[in-house]
Amino acid sequence: MLRKILFGSIPILILAVAIFGYQLLTIQPPRAAQVAFELPSILVEIGTAKREPLTHYITSRGTVSPRTRTTLVSEVSGQIVNVADAFVRGGFFKTGDTLITIDPRNYEAALKTAEAEVAGVKTKMEQEQALAGYALEDWQRLKQTVNETPEPSALTLRRPQMNQVLAELASSEARLLKAQEDLTRTIIMAPYDGMILDKRADIGQFINAGSQVAETIAVDFAEVRLPLTLTDLKYIDLPNGPDSYLPVELSSDIADETKTWQATVVRSEGVIDQTSRVIYVVAQIVDPYDLEGDGTNALRIGSFVTASIKGKDGGMVFTLPRHAIDGNIVWLVDAENKIYPQEVTVLRMDASNAYITDGLNEGDIYCITPIDQPLPGMKVRYSGDRTT
Repeated sequence: MLRKILFGSIPILILAVAIFGYQLLTIQPPRAAQVAFELPSILVEIGTAKREPLTHYITSRGTVSPRTRTTLVSEVSGQIVNVADAFVRGGFFKTGDTLITIDPRNYEAALKTAEAEVAGVKTKMEQEQALAGYALEDWQRLKQTVNETPEPSALTLRRPQMNQVLAELASSEARLLKAQEDLTRTIIMAPYDGMILDKRADIGQFINAGSQVAETIAVDFAEVRLPLTLTDLKYIDLPNGPDSYLPVELSSDIADETKTWQATVVRSEGVIDQTSRVIYVVAQIVDPYDLEGDGTNALRIGSFVTASIKGKDGGMVFTLPRHAIDGNIVWLVDAENKIYPQEVTVLRMDASNAYITDGLNEGDIYCITPIDQPLPGMKVRYSGDRTT
């Protein structure tokens, strides 16, 4: 009986202990230990604001093209009997060099025929002059014999015959001149210092008058058409006369090496492209193939180049890396290494830099490294001296 009472009271005892423990916990709940938490500082690169003189440079790109391009055409027909060693694609020549010789024999024969014709007409003219002299003498003798002799007519003095002979002489001399010119045209000479761009005829080929034999380009100058936006025009003075030009530096990557060339903007094309809304200026390069040098700095036709055009004076401005500014906000760093936003006035931006006129003070420390979702008061850390 006692055992039943003991076993029956155990659940009641457990329930009582549980209730007592619950009440104890609700009266004095445990407190979690509180630890002060500090956000980690972000490592950034900083810069010091400093006003510096600005000269605007406008960047553009274009393809090098020849200033002078010529299609050489034969003015006479015949077989090509000789070509110059330089008459190959890429061959260089000088002004007056003989490039092609056409068989001259037919034209030499035509020249002799024309010379003989002129000589014959001149003989005929001398005879007509003599006959006209005789006719005049006959009239003078008649006048001495007959007192009322009328004045001689033009036909009496053989003037129509003389005029006809003079016309024949002029015609024969014109044919002689043409024969001489045709013989001269059997030699096709270089019109300027240049290079063969494309060869369209060769030795042994028969060509007609008007046949294209080559395409050549001059190598004294080359040109690059450079597009400028309407915004770019604010920072540049376009050339407005023969003595007005802008310095340009051209650059291109060739065989893992960046090469540069000096050029000048000599003119603008004067109209705005209706499709792209840009205006083209033309930069000119002297001796692009470096023929006056050693040829190692040749700027070949067809090269794609980047141009840096010198523009107007921009005054004293703050020059910051472009990625250091977000819209018109620069994040400054205070003495406690905390950042806060500063609104600035941006004059312009190029591919690398932002140029600021107002909103910064000399010596301000700004954050160069872009921060993802920056907050005012966020702490940063950096290496180096703040004054650098």
